Amino acid sequence: MGPTIATARDSLAAVRARFSVLGLTLSIALLAAAPAAAAENPCAGPEAAALLCPNLRIGPPADLYLQDARGGKLLRATSDVQSRGRGPMELRGTRNGGRTMRTEQRIYRVGGGHLDLPSKATLRFTGVGSYFGGFYWKVHQLARFELRRATPSGELGAVVRTSPKLNYCLRDLERTRAGRRSPARRHYPACNQNPYRDSVTLGTSVGWSDIYPAPYDKQWINVAGLRGCFAFTMTVDPQHLLYESNENDNTSQRLVRLPFTADKGC
Repeated sequence: MGPTIATARDSLAAVRARFSVLGLTLSIALLAAAPAAAAENPCAGPEAAALLCPNLRIGPPADLYLQDARGGKLLRATSDVQSRGRGPMELRGTRNGGRTMRTEQRIYRVGGGHLDLPSKATLRFTGVGSYFGGFYWKVHQLARFELRRATPSGELGAVVRTSPKLNYCLRDLERTRAGRRSPARRHYPACNQNPYRDSVTLGTSVGWSDIYPAPYDKQWINVAGLRGCFAFTMTVDPQHLLYESNENDNTSQRLVRLPFTADKGC
């Protein structure tokens, strides 16, 4: 004899209860597996006054010269990433792949202590050629170089060429602006070259710069075939991967006339 109506209802209720518990369990598991939402920029909020927030800038392209190369004419330039905030730009990487690391950005507090925030920036073990030392842990997409059409007065038009330069170190290479917040000696050394490290720290102290000379790897834009007035622009942290106190001072430029003969502007 089949189950009574009451028994059937009881069984159905039990099944529903089990599915409710299962659904709740799955929901909790999915929430736990979902990536954490990006934190708001503490350097732009009400707590900023209590933080020693960093601010990166980049100097105008310098030491421009033209290099004839197979497949084009390379307009080379020196870049100067400058740390000009109240505190250093510091990234702490932890390995998450064969040649990659995820990062946390450390922001120091006024009076002591610090915040460690998940960062959207990644580190990559990057080759720059044997002449420049081989491979280094560098910040991916920290810099972007572009050539844009421009008027002699500096009005910018469309981007016409870009540089292959993407990965950039953070280090104390040269003290370019002394001040009470700027350490007299290097705090962040040259970028690590050990491919087996599980963690590295990169940074640039207040008042210091990480400078790459024009002959260095990928410090160029191919300008073959171009004529007229252009702006050679450099941008630090173009995708806003890092927390800064000011996101509106990340780009610099220099006007150049092509074909290039000398750094005389337009």
